[in-house]
Amino acid sequence: MTTLRIPNRTARQLWLQVNGLRDTPTGPLDLKAQIHDLGFVQLDTIQVVSRAHHHILWSRNQTYREPMLDRCLAKDRAVFEHFTHDASVLPMAFLPMWQRQFRRMRDKVSRSSWYGKHLAEDHLDHIRRRITEEGPLSTHDFDTKIQGAREMWKRPPHKIGLDYLWYAGELATCHRDGFTKYYDLAERVFPEDLRTQDLPDREQIDWLCHAALDRIGLGTLGEIRKFWDATEVSEVAGWADRHSATTLPVDIEAADGGWTKAFATLDIEERIANLGQPTSRLRILNPFDPAIRDRVRLKRLFGFDYTVEMFVPAAKRVWGYYVYPLLEGDRFVGRVEVKADRKRSTLTVQNLWWEPGVQPSAQRVRKLESELVRFARLAGVSDIVWLTAAP
Repeated sequence: MTTLRIPNRTARQLWLQVNGLRDTPTGPLDLKAQIHDLGFVQLDTIQVVSRAHHHILWSRNQTYREPMLDRCLAKDRAVFEHFTHDASVLPMAFLPMWQRQFRRMRDKVSRSSWYGKHLAEDHLDHIRRRITEEGPLSTHDFDTKIQGAREMWKRPPHKIGLDYLWYAGELATCHRDGFTKYYDLAERVFPEDLRTQDLPDREQIDWLCHAALDRIGLGTLGEIRKFWDATEVSEVAGWADRHSATTLPVDIEAADGGWTKAFATLDIEERIANLGQPTSRLRILNPFDPAIRDRVRLKRLFGFDYTVEMFVPAAKRVWGYYVYPLLEGDRFVGRVEVKADRKRSTLTVQNLWWEPGVQPSAQRVRKLESELVRFARLAGVSDIVWLTAAP
């Protein structure tokens, strides 16, 4: 059978489609369906304009506002928090397929020398007992202290114990106050019919691989594995062997004209036929957006070389602390550094860079200015202030 060859522009548009970025981000919002289609949404503490999880959801439907995700978690119990490649929210319906990930993370953390010395059973029992008797508690409700020198990544013993029990699925995020997490017993948060399902590991692995491929449309086995980061290399290879009849081999053209061998869903030709034209709107994307999280794939598909520099020493940064990619249609046309001051109700544009070969036409500049106004609205601020020269 002839391998399907997918030109670069088609691959870019497919990628934007599966990531919910092909259409204009307007219309009725179905938040639960949006999270389901994405698979998960990464959580992050940093708030420069709006935290990553809120920004990611807003980018796909700009009627979204920050309190909506909290209600989805705490009131509707439509999502739960756990660890994919990082802390994330996932649809509650996926819980039966996440049981082995609880075990994987429990085992991984318990083997860690950083965690292990704080995982004495009497210490964990104390945490369990307090939450059982008192209800949801946060790290602020405990008073153990960091041992030794205070360093950036150190945590007090109670925080390490809470996290371990959360990784293991014994505790669950009940709700958040701001970004402060409240832990409760899993059986008081997770619906019993989902929590008690006991599916064989192979069934969970097969589901994870199929669900990943469905959400990326096409990709290598490594990209399928990295989507959830909840399987091993050998497990994904085994899935590919067992289910070769349910995937389609493809060649994907890169932005530089090279080709990559990959796998696609069986309906990939139908997906291509139904692509249509992507919106021409210019969007400000979050550094942790799922469409750009894999920097290697981003550069291969779009020729866009992007690095997150918030953990790079200031003197070594090429761009800045928190720089947002600019997507227009199916091209990344630049990057912008902006910061919100909610007390002063301002959104400050600190720097703006257009990609080589991208002209700051009057139309493109108007699109950026309109997006900045919408972005400010998400943060609840009203004034746009330019510290760099306005285009």
